Amino acid sequence: MYTFCFRLESTLEKVDIVVVGAGIVGLAIAAQVARDDREIYVLERETSHGQATSSRNSEVIYAGNYYPRGSLKAELCVKANPVIYEICRENNVPFSQVGKIIVANGEEEVRQLEGIIAGARANGARDLELIDEDGVHELEPDVKADAAILSPSTGIVDAHGLMDHFLREARLKSGVDPLVLDTEVTGIQEKGDGYEVEMVSGGESFSVEARVVINSAGLYADRVAEMVGFDIDSEGYRIHWCKGDYFSLTGKAPAKMLVYPPPPLDAASLGIHSVPDLTGRLKFGPNAYYVDEINYKVESELEPFWRDIVRYFPMVRREDLHPDMSGIRAKLQAPGDPVKDFVIRHEEDKGYPGFINLIGIESPGLTSSPAIAEMVGEMVEEYL
Repeated sequence: MYTFCFRLESTLEKVDIVVVGAGIVGLAIAAQVARDDREIYVLERETSHGQATSSRNSEVIYAGNYYPRGSLKAELCVKANPVIYEICRENNVPFSQVGKIIVANGEEEVRQLEGIIAGARANGARDLELIDEDGVHELEPDVKADAAILSPSTGIVDAHGLMDHFLREARLKSGVDPLVLDTEVTGIQEKGDGYEVEMVSGGESFSVEARVVINSAGLYADRVAEMVGFDIDSEGYRIHWCKGDYFSLTGKAPAKMLVYPPPPLDAASLGIHSVPDLTGRLKFGPNAYYVDEINYKVESELEPFWRDIVRYFPMVRREDLHPDMSGIRAKLQAPGDPVKDFVIRHEEDKGYPGFINLIGIESPGLTSSPAIAEMVGEMVEEYL
């Protein structure tokens, strides 16, 4: 394991870029900004990369159907959707363009679909089609729906395979391995034309001085922003942990496509949907509930979960559902708040030149990762 145990000199080591967090977005950024004439570190508190949100999600390649017009979520998701497929095809990253239907039952939900498709088209989402009950049954005979939006550009991807690709790219471009595991950032101080990044690595304390610090710390990004001096409440940077559970289905999967209900009005999640994986196994989830601590135990009761599922999969039996996994979203919206956008900004205008914040990177962060990386890369190139 790569740590800082070899750095025993009294002088502070200077590097060009420190990326805090080795989830899929941090790794994509590292791949984007790496060069053989730059020294880059990607600091990760866990003993392997991508152990939190990046590996605990539905692994969906989204088309950009839901997000507010003009938001970074909409812009970056739509931009990155074809890029993800290209990356997968060219680099042997497992994926499947299974397609997706957003189903509706009853007049109110059908009207909701009309609003979704209008907003999605305004965002530039491709290939969307409103289909009737017969069209749904032609695609997925076991799905109960009066109408649906068909999104052929939606798919699923091996998130670990995609992260491994970005890490390989970062290693190839830099000529070394930039990933530093088992390393928790404990402090960040402005120092001259850069930042002193304090950390505990392998149980020992170390520091480096970086010209650019990129905060891609996921669930802990607000805490990293606090370290450098941001008032996260006045800036709107406080993260609220929102957990979602999944239940797996025993037996034959009743659908090959992703099947979603219209998103709930509270907008904390996209609703409990069917989630096929690349082996043909099916699970359902996630729901959404706010938590004060990080744990990945499935805590939801089966009964309400099952009742949501049988609205569009009436053949699914309670006894065929079993607790599977959970994940936690890094939401900027508190309970009851409207949807909030990604924060991706160089904080130079707030007195922190060379410090780039990425806060509230939840869904569609996986899909958007190459476009986020390109955006951050442009910030880095303008500054260095």
